[in-house]
Formats: sequence, structure tokens, C-alpha cells
Amino acid sequence: MSLLHRLASDVHLMLRRPARMQYAALCYRIRKKTGEPEILLITSRDTGRWVIPKGWPMQGKRAHEVAEREAYEEAGVNGKIRKTALGFYTYQKRMDHGLQISCKVQVHALEVEDFSKNFPEKGARRLEWVDCGEAARRVAEPSLKELILDFGKRMSTPGAQAPNAAHG
Repeated sequence: MSLLHRLASDVHLMLRRPARMQYAALCYRIRKKTGEPEILLITSRDTGRWVIPKGWPMQGKRAHEVAEREAYEEAGVNGKIRKTALGFYTYQKRMDHGLQISCKVQVHALEVEDFSKNFPEKGARRLEWVDCGEAARRVAEPSLKELILDFGKRMSTPGAQAPNAAHG
């Protein structure tokens, strides 16, 4: 790509409103001993910070399907995904050439049922199961912290279940 095209693309991204949309999966499981939810965090490939699986829209796929696909590709997990979003968070994404763009991320809960031994990004990230409080401490985005804590409170109430789940 020529420098002029890159600059034009950068200016277009900087002026673009609203924020670019991404879709994420809040992967969770319920601990058998305590009945409390645990969240699967992964590290980003570039900075190594703790995040949840997320990605850009995919042609022909609905938001929850994209989130489910990203959970498999980035963490090797499969399970039941909620069609209805849990909520949203925003962050600044640093692009390869240094530009930062604002992204709004729609989050869908995914109850993990099994793991794949081989998946596209195996070895590119660290994966770790943590309780909701620890997950909220590790992620950087304030609105994602809040979303995780709210999810933990809802799931910790007796008889709580994840409604609107779709098999995928």
C-alpha cells in the first residue's frame, strides 16, 4: 500500500464515527465445588495484557456467532453462547502502523462445555481460569471490569442460569 493510500486510510479511520464494532465472548464455567462462575481470560498477542476473545464482524455471521467463532479460534473453547448481548465495553485498539481507533465491543456469554486440543491460535496466547473478581482486576477496560463483576453477581445468585443460550 502506498504511503498516500495509508495516510488516506488513517485519516478516514480517525474521522470515522461511531466506533468500530467488535464481538466478544465472555467464556465461563461453573465450579462444581462452589457453584461460583469462573471466567476464561486470554492474553493479547501483541501486548500480553489480559482480554477476552473478540474479533471483527464476519460476513454472513450474526454477532453471537462471531463471538463463538473467536472463542474457538483464540482459546479453543466450545459451548453454548447467548444470542442476547450481556453488554458492551469500549477500548482503543492500536493498529499495526501505530494509529489508535476507538472500538465498541458487544459481549456475549459463552458457557464452556469442552476444549479443543488443537485450535488456530494455540501457543500464541496464555489462557487462565479465574474467579470474576480476579478477572475484573486483570482486564484494563473499566467498562469490561464492570460487566464481568455484574455477570458474576447475577450468576452467583441461587438458581441462576444463562438464558437465551444457543448451541453452536
